[in-house]
Amino acid sequence: MTASARSTMRQIALYAVAGCGLAVWAFPVIWGLMTSFKTERDVLAYPPKFVFTPTLDNYREVLFGASSILPNLWSSIVVASGATLLTMLFAVPAAYALARLRYPAKKASGFYVLATQMLPPVGLIIPYYLVLQKIGGLDSFGGLITIYLTFSLPFAVWLMVSYFEDVPFEMEEAALLDRAGRWGALWHVILPQVRGGIAVTTIFVFLNAWNEFLFAVVLGGNQVRTVTVAMFNFISVEQTQWAKLAAGAMLAMAPVIIIGIFAQRHIVKGLTVGAVKGGGRR
Repeated sequence: MTASARSTMRQIALYAVAGCGLAVWAFPVIWGLMTSFKTERDVLAYPPKFVFTPTLDNYREVLFGASSILPNLWSSIVVASGATLLTMLFAVPAAYALARLRYPAKKASGFYVLATQMLPPVGLIIPYYLVLQKIGGLDSFGGLITIYLTFSLPFAVWLMVSYFEDVPFEMEEAALLDRAGRWGALWHVILPQVRGGIAVTTIFVFLNAWNEFLFAVVLGGNQVRTVTVAMFNFISVEQTQWAKLAAGAMLAMAPVIIIGIFAQRHIVKGLTVGAVKGGGRR
């Protein structure tokens, strides 16, 4: 077999594997999208109906009906945006300090950031609940955002440290020699070099906060009820409203999909730049 034929076979095999992976990922989304346009009778039909008359009644119900999830979407937007903003506000200087500065207990603080990623979230539910109950933070935006901050901040710091480490020290030293100051060097020299990593981290933090369920269902309530928790409105002991549940799920996934589509260039660039620089340095 010639080299050209082997290269063609490898490409075919690669496309086949990629196609199978894409199909496995896309099938549940496509099936949920189809279900969201069906009536409850069509959803429960056996064998499953692939040809049916689509309806928008499910979307009308979950948006404007008695089971509207619009307030829940707003709660998710406030909580995810607030947690992301506060996380990045603290994570950027913290990651910079871990990557660029020398100070006592640096290794210990770096180990602490890494260790917090290993804690099982279910083990923190009861302490978080008791603390928020004491300070009156249950079922509030402030309480839920604060809890999200506790697990988003270590993740963001851990993710951004490598980007700060990849910036040559000579660039910062030149700025310091020009009397730019530590904050001036950070703002004018370092941050422009790691903006890809900051964009990637911001997106991941927002998506993690948007998709979070465990803390939201336990620490939220009637006033602050995120969209992931609101999916329970369509599940009861008597029946599960699959069509409305699918419509609500599609609306809940819409912001995630939109962010992924528009930010894919930044995600790929940010992740690739960190990998290439790290590989070159070794």
